[in-house]
Amino acid sequence: MRRRALLGLLAAASAAASAHAAQRPYRIAFANLTDAPAPGLEGLGFSGADVRASFEAAARRLPVEVIYFDNAGDPARAVANADAAIAARADLLVEYNADPDANAEIARRMKAAGIPVLALVHPVPGAPLYGPDDLEAGRIAGRALGAFARENWPNEKVRGVLIGDLADPSDAVNARVRGITEGAGESLPGLEFAPLDTGGQPVRADAMLTKFMRAEPGAKLLVATLDDVAAIYARNAVELNRRQSDVVIASQGLDPHIHGGMNEKKEIDANNRGSVVIGSVAYFMDRYGYDVLPIALRMLAGETVPPVTRTQHILVGASNVFKIYPPFDIN
Repeated sequence: MRRRALLGLLAAASAAASAHAAQRPYRIAFANLTDAPAPGLEGLGFSGADVRASFEAAARRLPVEVIYFDNAGDPARAVANADAAIAARADLLVEYNADPDANAEIARRMKAAGIPVLALVHPVPGAPLYGPDDLEAGRIAGRALGAFARENWPNEKVRGVLIGDLADPSDAVNARVRGITEGAGESLPGLEFAPLDTGGQPVRADAMLTKFMRAEPGAKLLVATLDDVAAIYARNAVELNRRQSDVVIASQGLDPHIHGGMNEKKEIDANNRGSVVIGSVAYFMDRYGYDVLPIALRMLAGETVPPVTRTQHILVGASNVFKIYPPFDIN
């Protein structure tokens, strides 16, 4: 009797396994903001190609088939790609598009088609959102600068300097700037940051910071940059003017410009602990696929996911960069 029952259970399990194996993997459409390899996505040093590559790598480990669309930064094309995802019978759409009107239209069309949407970085009406917490990212950098000054320059004249594309009207940039000021103010109440606007050309950080340092010969400087390339050029200015003992820099992004590549001189590196760049706040845009696809699978499984999931930002410096981006990942 027990043997027959056991055989029945095995047969049922085998049938269930066969049915699962026969079921096609989920088909997820990913409409990227852009697939272009040029950096500058969201004001940082990542590219759309980096984001797409993260989805391609993450999908290899999951029971999904991802079909890719390039929105090319064009709202009309984003809407057309949504129609293409419907025609391709996608089970879910991951939408990365910055235009609110287009996103509202995409939401309407996907709802009519019965296809759920997961928004990436920019909201889509009615869809869960995954993206950065720009305010907190700014605070992390500001706190690091303020804590450094409190510990190392307790009785010194301290000035704050903010370098980046400050004319960028985006909510993200405004939130980062506000967060930097708030974070530094936790240790240094009332500290103001002198703005040095690069106008979207990070190379200008070198000359602009040089001029500022020469006007402040006796001050200790806390420099917050809005992107990593600006941080590197600011570092150049510090070294050329021999102000290494007077300046520290904290950046935003942690993109490969500052920690990766095959070059010997990596600014954030376990073997470069003397750098004036004390760290960069990680945004992990090159790992978005690993965070987003599991959320998509939970949605497809019928689970309720949070309306907003934020990137877990951390400050990465010489002491922890190899834990976050091991050398085999970099190279």
